[in-house]
Amino acid sequence: MSQSNIAVAKKWFEEVWNKSRREAIEEMLAPGAPIEEAGDATRGAEGFYPFFDRMQATFSNPHVTIEDALADGDKVCLRWTFTAKHTGDGLGVPPTGKQVKVTGISIVRIENGKLMHGWQNWDMLGMLAQIREEPKAPTYVAGA
Repeated sequence: MSQSNIAVAKKWFEEVWNKSRREAIEEMLAPGAPIEEAGDATRGAEGFYPFFDRMQATFSNPHVTIEDALADGDKVCLRWTFTAKHTGDGLGVPPTGKQVKVTGISIVRIENGKLMHGWQNWDMLGMLAQIREEPKAPTYVAGA
């Protein structure tokens, strides 16, 4: 059961983020299932769509790489890396064209092949810092 749950969790990231399939959200997320992040929770596909739409409006070529996957019973923990190019203003920041790379961890509870509950934590501040970062002046070393 653990390996099949890991496969479902990985499929979520592949279908929703790597393939940008909005319809996969409703296909894979149980109705009313909470996804908790930063003290807030969305519920079901309708609650998750605004986050998905905002990310799609902000980034092009999004890609999630699963670095590690662990399962215990009906829960799966994934450590992942997200890369994308900042090409839209979906976060209220004008597009910079910068490539971003952030990491995160998601835990999901799976039942009958559907995500029933999710908890995630990722480096949102690090992502914004990469977008807003001013070009750094070259460092010169005396005598070099």
